[in-house]
Amino acid sequence: MSERFFPRDDYFMRLALREAERALEHDDVPIGAVLVRDGEVLAAAHNERELRQDPTAHAEMIALREAARVLGSWRVLDAVLYVTLEPCAMCAGAVVLARVARVVYGASDPKAGACGSVMNVLGEPRLNHRPDVAGGLLALECGALLSEFFASRR
Repeated sequence: MSERFFPRDDYFMRLALREAERALEHDDVPIGAVLVRDGEVLAAAHNERELRQDPTAHAEMIALREAARVLGSWRVLDAVLYVTLEPCAMCAGAVVLARVARVVYGASDPKAGACGSVMNVLGEPRLNHRPDVAGGLLALECGALLSEFFASRR
């Protein structure tokens, strides 16, 4: 993992933050994801676990499904995934399977992060694909949104 960011990363992470805020409309954990290829948004999504009553309805999973539909292929090659929270093991596994080129995330997840915090699925040398990973972009904003959400439930 690196903390190397590119000029447009900030813009796309802010789009992911806007998606995260949309999850609050249906009382879901505010996590947003945006998949980009060649500077164009392929898909944008937010958590919908509560809305769908589906444990797999994470922002990343929904965005990957939509991108695959748009592309007409399960291979989401040459794409960058921007997500407000470090992906979990399920989402990281899906990123590997979809062959996403790069993952940029905001806040680290010390309880379930699979990009280095708890485990490192995206860096596992035995898997057939290892995307570039850059973590910590807009981490304070991404983390604050999550902290406020959970504080309101205590």
